[in-house]
Amino acid sequence: GRLWAKIHLFICGIKVYTDGLANITKPCIFMCNHQSVLDIFALYASLNVPFIWIAKKELFSVPFLGWALKTSRHIDMDRRNPKKALKSLNRAIQHLREGRNIVLFPEGTWNKGDKLLPFKKGGFNLAIKEGVPIIPVGIIGTHDLQPEGYNVPVKKGTIKVLISKPLYTSKNLTSQRDSLMESVKKELEKLVFIKGQ
Repeated sequence: GRLWAKIHLFICGIKVYTDGLANITKPCIFMCNHQSVLDIFALYASLNVPFIWIAKKELFSVPFLGWALKTSRHIDMDRRNPKKALKSLNRAIQHLREGRNIVLFPEGTWNKGDKLLPFKKGGFNLAIKEGVPIIPVGIIGTHDLQPEGYNVPVKKGTIKVLISKPLYTSKNLTSQRDSLMESVKKELEKLVFIKGQ
């Protein structure tokens, strides 16, 4: 996946600037803002550790991208089906226990505005259940390079991927979820709307 992403970005004339790789600890859950399908390529090209995606099931039907996700055993999330969603979270738990990192988009879908969308709770429940840190990752520039509705980038440019320091959780302490969500949101807003400018 990493090689495929780098080749795709090179052909499209897109460079990826990454800052904060030293902040990565594992296993962890990377939580990223989401503005374009290009975010996936940027993360493949920038994160220097193996990881498993938790992505909405619709992405698994996208030509080439979906096939790659299925082949690499990434996790599809069907939020409309609670039983299937629970199975997906259980798969993610197993990956974490085996030392693999998880990547997800807590907004749950693309965000075209200048504010983050409300976060889904599943990823935070997962972090608390397993007591693993969350690492916020800000992705800047992908929406301008490949807006919604385009199958390929519309112009050349640079994507910034800014990796924050880990936010640690206490295992099974569910009362911390709301404060954890707020901390991640504030850190992502700082990365995307302040540092990323």
